[in-house]
Amino acid sequence: MPVIKLKGINVDFPFTPYPCQEDYMSKVIECLQKKVNGVLESPTGTGKTLCLLCSTLAWRDHFKDTISARKITERMGGAELFADRPMSSWGTAATDGDTPTYYTDIPKIIYASRTHSQLTQVVNELKNTSYRPKICVLGSREQLCINQEVMRHESNHIKVHMCRAKVSSRSCIFYNNVDEKSTDKEIVNSILDVEDLVKTGKKQRVCPYYLSRSLKQHADVIFMPYNYLLDPKSRRAHNIELKGAVVIFDEAHNVEKMCEESTSFDLTPHDLISAIEAVDRLLREQASDISKADSAEDFNVESLNSGLKMDITTIAKVKQILMDLETAINDFEMPANNQGITKPGSFIFELFEMANVNSKTKTETVEAMEQITGYLAGRPGVFLNTSGLQKVADIIQLVFVAEPAEGSKKSQTGNSLKEFKVHIHPDNSNFKKKQITDVWASSSTKKQGNVLSYWCFSPGFSMQELLRQEVRCIILTSGTLSPLSSFTCEMQIPFPVSLENPHVIQRDQIFVSIIEKGPDGVQLSTAFDRRFVPENMSSMGNTLVNLSRVVPHGLLVFFPSYPVMDKTLEFWRAKGHADRIENVKPMFVEPRGKGTFTEVIDGYYGKVDDPNSSGGSFFAVCRGKASEGLDFADTYGRGVVITGLPFPPRMDPRVVLKMQYLDEMCRNKISGVKYLTGQEWYRQQASRAVNQAIGRVIRHREDYGAIFLCDHRFKSADARNQLPSWVRPYVKIYDGFGTMVRDVAQFFRTAQKTRPVPVKKGKAEGHENQADTRLLNTGSSCLTKSVWPSDIYQKAKTLDAHVPSLKRRKLDSEEHSGREGAARLCIQYEMEMTSKRKPVSLLDALDDTTDKEEREDTMVGEERASHLSTLSLQHDKRLDDESRGGKRKIKVVQERETVTSHTAKTGKAFMMELRRCLSHENFKLIMEALQSYKTADNLNNLLATVAEPLIQDHNTHSLLRGLYQFIRPHHKKEYDERCLELTGEGCGYKQEHSLSREEKEALRHNSVKAEIPPVNPPIEQLNSSRLLNQGGSHLGTIQLNGGEVNVRSEEQKPQTSIKEGPSCSSLLSDIKQAIGAEKTRQMFSALQAYKTSNNYEQMVSTVVSLLTERDEDIALLERLSVLIRPQHRKQFGELLKSLTGNDSAVVQDSDIGSSQLNQATQLSGGKTQRKISSFFS
Repeated sequence: MPVIKLKGINVDFPFTPYPCQEDYMSKVIECLQKKVNGVLESPTGTGKTLCLLCSTLAWRDHFKDTISARKITERMGGAELFADRPMSSWGTAATDGDTPTYYTDIPKIIYASRTHSQLTQVVNELKNTSYRPKICVLGSREQLCINQEVMRHESNHIKVHMCRAKVSSRSCIFYNNVDEKSTDKEIVNSILDVEDLVKTGKKQRVCPYYLSRSLKQHADVIFMPYNYLLDPKSRRAHNIELKGAVVIFDEAHNVEKMCEESTSFDLTPHDLISAIEAVDRLLREQASDISKADSAEDFNVESLNSGLKMDITTIAKVKQILMDLETAINDFEMPANNQGITKPGSFIFELFEMANVNSKTKTETVEAMEQITGYLAGRPGVFLNTSGLQKVADIIQLVFVAEPAEGSKKSQTGNSLKEFKVHIHPDNSNFKKKQITDVWASSSTKKQGNVLSYWCFSPGFSMQELLRQEVRCIILTSGTLSPLSSFTCEMQIPFPVSLENPHVIQRDQIFVSIIEKGPDGVQLSTAFDRRFVPENMSSMGNTLVNLSRVVPHGLLVFFPSYPVMDKTLEFWRAKGHADRIENVKPMFVEPRGKGTFTEVIDGYYGKVDDPNSSGGSFFAVCRGKASEGLDFADTYGRGVVITGLPFPPRMDPRVVLKMQYLDEMCRNKISGVKYLTGQEWYRQQASRAVNQAIGRVIRHREDYGAIFLCDHRFKSADARNQLPSWVRPYVKIYDGFGTMVRDVAQFFRTAQKTRPVPVKKGKAEGHENQADTRLLNTGSSCLTKSVWPSDIYQKAKTLDAHVPSLKRRKLDSEEHSGREGAARLCIQYEMEMTSKRKPVSLLDALDDTTDKEEREDTMVGEERASHLSTLSLQHDKRLDDESRGGKRKIKVVQERETVTSHTAKTGKAFMMELRRCLSHENFKLIMEALQSYKTADNLNNLLATVAEPLIQDHNTHSLLRGLYQFIRPHHKKEYDERCLELTGEGCGYKQEHSLSREEKEALRHNSVKAEIPPVNPPIEQLNSSRLLNQGGSHLGTIQLNGGEVNVRSEEQKPQTSIKEGPSCSSLLSDIKQAIGAEKTRQMFSALQAYKTSNNYEQMVSTVVSLLTERDEDIALLERLSVLIRPQHRKQFGELLKSLTGNDSAVVQDSDIGSSQLNQATQLSGGKTQRKISSFFS
């Protein structure tokens, strides 16, 4: 490897570096030598990570060699060790005058990035160098624990407490081997990332989590996520020593946000209620145990449960603290505009003082809460949600983190809290607070409840805290830090060293244009007052249609936000723009949830790789998953379109308070400290998001691409100055759209001729970048390699897949027959892979899902996208239909199979989503519970099993509600109530959900029959009073056989059908409630037989015997006439008359008047019984 000498340091580099790489390494070494902070920007594709590792490790080796040389010189009595290199040449370059004596003085390198997947990429980069330092990667139990008993829990805090309990009792076999394996040379001297640690742990039967903590003691380089450094609680938990260390933040464009969020919190009413309920449950149990004790001395001593070292008085105090805190928060009266109340940061101490939590009591309060949480988490039996209690304990630690044990009032309200604000506002979440019968269980069950927010508005607070730990230096680096001046202002610490590196590319590799107007001459803008104007959206659509024709291969389109993207795509779908784009570059849309993201992006990659395709287009949002670190190198991103400036939501309380805070700091200027104004910060947020998205297009030295800034506001000098320094020289403003199209077409023609063709990866190595992407976005620790069959490309991509309002289907035969339109692709996207056996119910679908479990592991990305998207697609479709208010028409012919297969598809897709969101152990546990429920029909056992893994994390509550579709009808209502109790939200139970499949089928069949009126001779239907009513309806209401018959025109049929359907549903539900499930099944068996055989006598004998056992059920028998066929209704009416003695009971149509029902209900028991006896005689 070439050796480069920079500032007196020999750096081993894998290849001859470019000038910009040498400049970057020189700046890194300058920071290390002078012990000063640095902020370094180098565009993606310039080898930033490699330069950072090589220069840092070279300097550290030199530092270590300096100590060795000095020790040898001392032993030699002052004689020079090397004649050509005097001792004076060793120390100054490395240490700037320091005279380290011991090897312990050698600084540790702490390398932090945003995610574990990014750290994995850094570790892999380290393996490509000649340096072999001792390293360790710190991770959470979530990534590193291999104890199945611990990992079966979904909630992280439950895992923590379970792990601690096993470690303290030495009941974890993996932890017991840590001391022995932590000195194993093979492990110590290896470069292991998170995945390697887990593999090693399983192979050697040693705990990876505690192994990494043990390796940390002697590691030269420690890799960790940001929050381990910035969060004081995490820093203490992992025992991270910062004194004298070199701290490096890679991908530092996220540091500002992480600094603020690590010291902020939002405490919701749901958090406090769940905390109170957990403590209350324990308090009741302990009180019950004490009351059952035999001797009086057992009272008010340590808990009778040996696992809880706490008396009942302490538990009661904890509950009182929580209730007082809830009362203090909810007692604030909100202003009429519901905007909330803002207080200074120091007010947080006054608020907690109201609950008797202060510097003197904080420690014992937190310890008591954590002990209760640990006890409840570790005990067997009924699951109890303890996430709220753990959150309150964490919040208390965060609030009092800088306070001494005996802190005074003055120290609490000092200047250190000027960066914080307390904001109390109404809870507008979807959580529905359940009513608590115990008055002492919650102090404010009748109010909506308020949210307590404690927000930090300066990342400088966390940065200054790091400096107080006496670190050697802090280096912030990223590909998009511009503008550097505003970035350094936000950090509030000095940065003597800075660098804005140019790119390694040439002029002919980049095309940057600002497009002010679309091809139709309409000004392009996503400003608040213009973003949803039809002319503007149409012009943007026409712009993209044209760009998709001239940009080869992959085209990336970034919107300012999800709402803007959804609304725009809906407009394009309705107006035909989407179809025109689809015809050139099939459209893939970034989903909001991470569950299906990997499959969608893999589908896009596959379409771009398809030699028979003209590429693909990927639609995403700034600050979204696709804009953060995703690899769109070469053909995957030949063009990137920015459709507007992504400003933060202007009326969001946190944004408003942030801007007010910055303006206040500018007014109260502190000498030597520079602050941004609120407006400057607001513009900076938009610019940084744009720059991050722009960075997706050029990924290495031979890459090339075009950047299109499609908003007239990019023309301003201020907006252009906010762009990255390597982009600014190439920006060109186009007044005419045609000129821009001509120039960009020429640009790509030239690039394709002069630039090397990207090397296509074979199927074996597939999409390594996609695998990295999967790591980046899902946190998975394993690389997956994909194979791309061409016949399923269309399934993973469609515009309609992720926009709820675009679920209208075009089902005409022409589109089914092979046209490349968006509607046909949407149909393909929803279709399931064909199977030999189609499950007829959701419970049957469980067997099918279990059988396919292993096959789904190997399913390729696009196929999996098709499967996963079905669930969200159908869910969004249902929401869309419900929001429109029941405009659906029911088709009966050949519809049964479609409904059944749709239900089964929804069930299977849900199981795949469940499997993706849960650990393998928990998924298996839930599958076994569902199978057991299918055979044993025991709802309580099912809930006891599935609640624990699904209720801990708020994000998995929807999965618990999603299991509603697998619950049998007679359990639906109870399951809905239990979900409401556990998650605060029900499953949308309706009365008809309690009907069995047979009952629904009978309802469906007879509802259709009810639509068809008795056929009377046309002459009898004429109504002369309305015959010449100016072309109006010629059919009216006439009297036939003493009864009133509603004769309806053809136009009225759908309306009548919709009207009668719910009444039939209500009838069936009432029958089931009156006679019970078993008798209802008997009755519907008879009705089903009547439906097929038309045997009236056999049906009526069964029905009458079931509905005449009680007098009050006679009314149900009369209402059942809606299910009687027309040719039997007169006979059925005469039967009713003979049973009830009511002349008006003779039925001529399906509509029975309410007066008739009331009369039937009032019959005497004796008379009714005589009529029944005569009927059966």
